[in-house]
Amino acid sequence: MNGPDDLTDAVRARLADTGGEPTGGRVAAAVRAEERLLGDQEVLALVNELRADFVGTGPLEPLLRSSEVTDVLVNGPFEVWVDAGSGLVRTPVRFPDEVSLRRLAQRLAAAAGRRLDDAAPYVDARLPGGIRLHAVLPPVSPGGTCLSLRLPRRRAFTLDELVAAQAIPPAGAELLAALVAARPAFLITGGTGTGKTTLLSGLLSLADPRERLVLVEDAAELRPEHPHVVRLEARPPNVEGAGGVTLHDLVRQALRMRPDRLVVGEVRGDEVADLLSALNTGHEGGCGTLHANTATDVPARLEALGCAAGLTREAVHSQLAAALDVVVHLTRDPAGGRRRVAAVCMLQRGPDGLVNALPAVTFTPDGQLVNEPGASALADRLGGLWRPR
Repeated sequence: MNGPDDLTDAVRARLADTGGEPTGGRVAAAVRAEERLLGDQEVLALVNELRADFVGTGPLEPLLRSSEVTDVLVNGPFEVWVDAGSGLVRTPVRFPDEVSLRRLAQRLAAAAGRRLDDAAPYVDARLPGGIRLHAVLPPVSPGGTCLSLRLPRRRAFTLDELVAAQAIPPAGAELLAALVAARPAFLITGGTGTGKTTLLSGLLSLADPRERLVLVEDAAELRPEHPHVVRLEARPPNVEGAGGVTLHDLVRQALRMRPDRLVVGEVRGDEVADLLSALNTGHEGGCGTLHANTATDVPARLEALGCAAGLTREAVHSQLAAALDVVVHLTRDPAGGRRRVAAVCMLQRGPDGLVNALPAVTFTPDGQLVNEPGASALADRLGGLWRPR
């Protein structure tokens, strides 16, 4: 008697011969046509499995449907990890073989309009449903095809929910709410997976409903609960290398769209020059995210990006001093993987003309706020909406 793998291959071959979209009805008909002795429940289970394999995400489908999962990482056909908010955990999910995993990676890349093959062995793209895809094929990844899937939040966390998740203490939530209300320009910083986008979405939800938010992103991940949001999303070049739209292009377009708040989802390249210039032209309350190991590293990171964009060091720091006021830094605790706010810093220009990050408030792991030398400067910038305790 042939096994389930033989039946799956036979159904796949039958569907390939007939052509057309592999709908549930066509898959079920192909299963029945094999004339195997299967009950209704077995047919339904097989149809669901084959549908996931043909047009879904195969064995990953149940993981991607979970509301708690933020990342799914596949290291070859027999190793699948997820992050559901408490750090990476290995799952029992496996692919039948490398061929099936490679086929899934190529189908996902094609769904995003990208090419993935021996000539182009890696891809970074956004899927139609908002999932961010990165894939690498062997021999670049000798252990097998690697997939990294970042799932978008279905909605923004409120500050109360972030407090309940122990990402922010109650007193810290008051400080961050004052930060939004006072409209200084700020950056949310931290390492990969520390929750920068999640926090920024929550804070933007607090913006005055009369404000117009123009969001510029590489991939649409920010989901603020706000009545007036305009989204601009970058577009990679097509397979011929044409048609690309960069964040640099979009920041310049956003400035012509009368933003009350200009938001750059992640500052990572040439767009930093346009962002700093924009925030020096009366666009208060602008914000974005930036990868940085610590808050004190932020001026150096912006300097490197600005110089790469053609600005001199002096020009970067002059623009930075006038454009950005506050840095909110996130971290992830080594034990348990909890994401939390670690510090709020003021950006201030020193006697040497260079901008430094002056700690204003630090957040201890147990939720206490500790005032630092920049606390009084932060209170002044927030216009009395917050005072050090």
